[in-house]
Amino acid sequence: MSEHKPDTKVPDGQTRFFTTRPMAPNEKGFVGFETVWKPFQKEVEYKTPKRP
Repeated sequence: MSEHKPDTKVPDGQTRFFTTRPMAPNEKGFVGFETVWKPFQKEVEYKTPKRP
C-alpha cells in the first residue's frame, strides 16, 4: 500500500469581508472551518440633535 503522508497545514483564507480558519479534526476525521466576519461599516454613537 502507500505510505501515510503527514497532514499539511492549510493557511487561513483571507477575503475582503471574512477570514476562514481550519478547525481541528473531530473523531470522524471531519475538518470544518471557522468563519470570522469583518465589520461592513463603522458604527457611530448616536447623538441627539440640537434643539432649534
